[in-house]
Amino acid sequence: MPELAEVELARRLWDVGRGGVIESLSTSPKVRVFRGVDLRAFERALVGSVLLSSAAHGKQMLFRFGPAPDAPPHAHMGLHLGMQGDLLVAEPGAPEPWERGKHDHLVLHQRGGRKLVFRDTRHFGRVLFHPGAEDPAWWRDLPPNLLSGEFTTKALGAFLTRRKRAPLKAVLLMQERFPGIGNWMADEILWRAGLHPETPAGSLDPAEVADLWRTVRRVTRDAVRVISPDWKYPDSWLFPHRWEDGGKCPRCRGGLVRETVGGRTTCWCPACQPRRLS
Repeated sequence: MPELAEVELARRLWDVGRGGVIESLSTSPKVRVFRGVDLRAFERALVGSVLLSSAAHGKQMLFRFGPAPDAPPHAHMGLHLGMQGDLLVAEPGAPEPWERGKHDHLVLHQRGGRKLVFRDTRHFGRVLFHPGAEDPAWWRDLPPNLLSGEFTTKALGAFLTRRKRAPLKAVLLMQERFPGIGNWMADEILWRAGLHPETPAGSLDPAEVADLWRTVRRVTRDAVRVISPDWKYPDSWLFPHRWEDGGKCPRCRGGLVRETVGGRTTCWCPACQPRRLS
């Protein structure tokens, strides 16, 4: 499932359409991604409107539409990529002409021939719609962004204490506190913090909680900064080595371990992330 960095990359891709007029929509009305959406109202609100702006929060995206580039929004569309969803752009006159496939469930046709495409092969994604000027409740009520002032060491410490027996790997995947953190980012955070993934969440002292807080924010900031379509992260990170057979820790060059922790395949370095003695 795409994590917050990949979601941000997808959001940026559609930025080429900002200021462009939506001339028509193509939808797949019977697929699950549109559950709960009034497609007639959706089309009435978007056709003829301008894509004004977008935002990403965790694993969710919000796109705002208005009657003109300098006008306030009158409609909002939310997108969740699900397991394998993706956003694409088909430019007019591209070397390989785009042809709509059966998994292209939403296409925004813009004036001039550009197409903004939402593709989802597994139908686990979601399209949301809000026909109003204010950001919708389903966006406002999301957990605090990990780079916001609301994500504090105090809030983190309290969350860990409430789940004191759970392994840190499982806790970092809880979207109600860590929106957008998925499998690889959780492993990267624990590796940088030097914490074994099975460490009980409630066993960290205040200094370790503060260090984990800093590491969560640093990995989040770094991932958003360096993400690119080829997913090429620096060799100094755990990410490029975590799926290699016989992979080596980029820090100590010791062998990496892969096992299931918290229901997810987890990679760590036994030397840099020693198991905590009980």
